[in-house]
Amino acid sequence: MGQYRLKKEERLSGKKQIEALFQEGKTFFCSPLRIVWIRRARVSGGSPARMTVAVSRKNFKRAVDRNLVKRRIREAYRKNRATLTGWLEKNNLALDMVFIYTSSQIPAYRDIEEKIMVTLQKIIEEYEKVND
Repeated sequence: MGQYRLKKEERLSGKKQIEALFQEGKTFFCSPLRIVWIRRARVSGGSPARMTVAVSRKNFKRAVDRNLVKRRIREAYRKNRATLTGWLEKNNLALDMVFIYTSSQIPAYRDIEEKIMVTLQKIIEEYEKVND
């Protein structure tokens, strides 16, 4: 049961790391998500992919709504991350990413899950482009 958790080492935290991600990271848009990602050095024993979620206060005035959207994005990522982490481990790579939710509508979970699956595939494609 514990293997499916989103563990602490899989979460991106720390002001310096997040600032570096936004300053140097590559970005792409997969409506309603904007993804910013950056390659990083692989640490043995650590997670190959770390993520965080951002939801604008401008789009959702109430914290309850922002937290609901963040929870849905994290859950969709947690359930579908195996494709990305498997590919990263196979190629001995690592990355940090942030999912930025840009819409002002609260999404249905299945819609978010579909977008996350598409996004994870696109991250792999973008990573391969950079390495070519």
